[in-house]
Amino acid sequence: MMRADAVPREGGAPVAADSYDGVDEGALRARLGAGDLVLLESVGSVMDVAHRRAAAGAAAGLVVLADRQTAGRGRNGRAWHSPAGAGGYVAALLRPGVRPFSGALAVRVGLRLVEAIEVVAPAASPWLKWPNDVLVAKRKAAGVLCEARWSGPSQGWVVVGIGVNVRGPVPEEVRAGAIALAEVEPSVTRVALLGALMPRLLSVAERPSALDEAEREAYRRRLWLEPLLPEAPVGVDGDGALLVRMDDGTLVRRVMPTA
Repeated sequence: MMRADAVPREGGAPVAADSYDGVDEGALRARLGAGDLVLLESVGSVMDVAHRRAAAGAAAGLVVLADRQTAGRGRNGRAWHSPAGAGGYVAALLRPGVRPFSGALAVRVGLRLVEAIEVVAPAASPWLKWPNDVLVAKRKAAGVLCEARWSGPSQGWVVVGIGVNVRGPVPEEVRAGAIALAEVEPSVTRVALLGALMPRLLSVAERPSALDEAEREAYRRRLWLEPLLPEAPVGVDGDGALLVRMDDGTLVRRVMPTA
């Protein structure tokens, strides 16, 4: 059945799909724990569809999933390579009761993503690179992007977008810095990963704004310590800012990445 967002394939406009890797829409919605599911063959960006649905009144728990993106994006507007059949490209609509700290939300989503990867691809041994990347074998396997639309203290929404390189192949021009999960866990599937991820992801809206000690410690244990930097990341604070130890011993709070 064609959805309201599904129109003929022109200029990256959404094109509906009936199934995803052989799983039909109804079964997939149940497996992901989605309140509603927009399933697309191709789209410019799953996040844009989620924002449009949210503005039209869609309820929390909406999940937008595409086989392919033509204009996927990451932090600072960077492009996210999103070919058909290769990765998991998903956006979830959250409507938190309390306006969350954006950094804390990104940390929580990263933790849930690492948990899901460990379930379906234990050989991946994923690490979190602050603020929004997941590394496998020292290369980027996934990214997180949180975008909020807010008016007043308790009205608005957050769209969480996640892109995961699941099967590849990773283009030659980015292979030095990117990896697909299947390179280290050949049996991994997109459906299995999303089934492990989405119930965890949708639950983050129920958490308070600030990270608690257990969350901060969990992040610290998975924090990627990049070598040869003149600073040593030591963890995050309650609102998700990175805490780094400089070479002169001072502790600095960082809210924006340096690169």
